[in-house]
Amino acid sequence: MPHVPPPGSAGRPGWLMPALAAGVVVLVAAGGVGAFALYGNDAPADPPASSSSGRPSSSSSAPAAAGAKGPDVCAMLPKEEADRLVPDATVAKSSRDGEFTVDFGCNWSNRRISFGDYWRSREIDVKVAQYKGEGARTGRSLAQNSYEMEYRGGKYAATAKPSLDPDEKEYISPLKDVPGVGDGAFAQYTWRRDKLLWYSFGTAHARVGDFTIEVKFQADQQKKDAEILSNETRQSITEENALREVSGLVAHFAKGVATWRASNPDVLAKADQPAATASPTPKASASPTVLAAFPAACQAVGAKATELVPDPTTRARGLEDGGDSQTECRWLNLDLPGDGADTKKIRSVLITVHRFSDRTGAADETGAKSYYATQRGSDKNMAGSSMGGITWGELVDLKDLGDQAYQQFVQTRHGDVAASSGSVLMRKGAVVVRVDYSGHQRPRDAATNSPEVRLMPEKEAMGGVLPMARAFMAEMTRQPAGS
Repeated sequence: MPHVPPPGSAGRPGWLMPALAAGVVVLVAAGGVGAFALYGNDAPADPPASSSSGRPSSSSSAPAAAGAKGPDVCAMLPKEEADRLVPDATVAKSSRDGEFTVDFGCNWSNRRISFGDYWRSREIDVKVAQYKGEGARTGRSLAQNSYEMEYRGGKYAATAKPSLDPDEKEYISPLKDVPGVGDGAFAQYTWRRDKLLWYSFGTAHARVGDFTIEVKFQADQQKKDAEILSNETRQSITEENALREVSGLVAHFAKGVATWRASNPDVLAKADQPAATASPTPKASASPTVLAAFPAACQAVGAKATELVPDPTTRARGLEDGGDSQTECRWLNLDLPGDGADTKKIRSVLITVHRFSDRTGAADETGAKSYYATQRGSDKNMAGSSMGGITWGELVDLKDLGDQAYQQFVQTRHGDVAASSGSVLMRKGAVVVRVDYSGHQRPRDAATNSPEVRLMPEKEAMGGVLPMARAFMAEMTRQPAGS
């Protein structure tokens, strides 16, 4: 199922969680259920009868020589190929000594890859099995028998007419032989649609001596602003692409198995590789630095900001995060007079500017569009909902601010934070800007998260942030690039 994205930065009050910092809270743990739990034993319905069995019925006996270290399946796929198909993958390896086979596996998975307006999901799953001899039958003959059964089963599935509900659709392609790979190889494509699942993937099978190999590759994408837990806007891999990729993948693993067999002739591998999972190394968070002066665009809107935050304390910070050059301007007053003698207000204006550039230093509008789509998708998915003490208002697109823009009202009562914020996110070319106007009112002797805190009304928050955003966009447009 599609992963639930975390909330956007609108969920935090501007004076406590600046836009240069991470988001407030992860709302829903990433799940591994549903549409992509597809790589188990997907047997076709009513396969044709066969007089031979792919599994011997009695206990197995190993070849004369036994005990060699098993093949490292994960190392068989070149790194550049793995990075191309599944960027920043989590890699899991396994091995098992079964009754009839010694099994080795590797899985590459990343189900949340940011790509422009889309979240992409990619997965490679590989199973390698070495067959043990049984009496007069060699492991090679048993592997050959198993491969032939997979081949016959694939042919049957391509022509079978399974019973489907009216809202279900399924297509299984004819087999495609993959020449020059091992002692035989073929590929097949599966496509399915129903109310809950929307997926397609390619599968390839091969045999190398007494080994069989199964490779599956899944890929899909969905718009970042699609409704959570829905198949809205989902697209999955085409037949042509799936067959091409699994045909190339199975060749890598067949070559790796053949190399291992050449170094270990007539040897039964040992399942001596403990299960292990390697996740991508987390990217180190960049630390902001205090700027000596406000950027020019921030200076130009200072008078407008002080209308919303009288007598403010100001601060400007910046950081470089890859191709995202960020600056942050803040106007804050923690002790404004409240509506009564014993009350006080907090008001904050926070402007965070992201300027995107590519490796050559040129403006990267594609990167800005991708970042904007990610933020909008997260905020839209939470719009009109409440969770963990945070309530997200409706997301409203704005047509007259730069190239893209939207506004949203967010109320937060979470941990030490009690505040409401009016937020505007806007993009012009390779620049994305978030403007937050936040605040609350409380008795002077009350804590900042006291139940007595009164959040800033939506009318005030949105009535303040929208003119602030318009003023900043006007100044940013007038200022030279980088100001």
